[in-house]
Amino acid sequence: MSESSVTRPSPIARTARGRPANRKRAAWAVTGLLLLSLVPIVAGAARLTELASAAAITPGNARFFDAPVPVVLHIVGASVFSVLGAFQFVPSLRRRRWHRIAGRAVLPAGLIAALSGLWLSLSPALPAVDGEALLVLRLLFGTAMAASLVVAILAIRQGDVRAHSAWTTRAYAIGLGAGTQVFTHLPWLLLGGTPDEAGRAVAMGAGWVINLAVAEAVIRRRAAGSGPVAHRSRRSGALPARLS
Repeated sequence: MSESSVTRPSPIARTARGRPANRKRAAWAVTGLLLLSLVPIVAGAARLTELASAAAITPGNARFFDAPVPVVLHIVGASVFSVLGAFQFVPSLRRRRWHRIAGRAVLPAGLIAALSGLWLSLSPALPAVDGEALLVLRLLFGTAMAASLVVAILAIRQGDVRAHSAWTTRAYAIGLGAGTQVFTHLPWLLLGGTPDEAGRAVAMGAGWVINLAVAEAVIRRRAAGSGPVAHRSRRSGALPARLS
């Protein structure tokens, strides 16, 4: 049998066969992101309950009662950003109107989470174990998250979907750092201790760095799979770009 007589599947057939696998990967990705968000969301809900119920003020929670506004903004903004943001990575949803509508909530929520986090970082009542090194890291990554979201908004307004997608992915990775930081603190928890000032800075910083490394890998893989032309420009007369 000659090579030319072999029937090769058409690109449409190959795409159709790949769709179930893509859906399965997307489902696993969303599940993982939601699970990673679960611990900080539960902790945030407990903090909001504490504030709303006028619980007894202790040295451990006094700073939250002294400045409840940034605390509430941060918890609500981060929760919306992490939950709705997880579904923005589903390819099938990115092709639907829901993606745009959700994006109009996700991006502002992320900005609120980032800016309120910077506000809280500058609080003079932070625990002594946090230290100056952790303060610098919080200011660095909080600023990077806010700047990434601003760049993402400007990119989508210009119709650059690829840049928008990359910068929102980076911002989401930083915003989800609290989930990964639960795992980077595990060595101390397993040993029955608590990290000192340097150890806490390392554990917190590692969570952000790990997430950003994964985000960059996702961005590179997405760019490699999309080919040389990966965005639509309004100037070319294409349809308005979707949030991603």
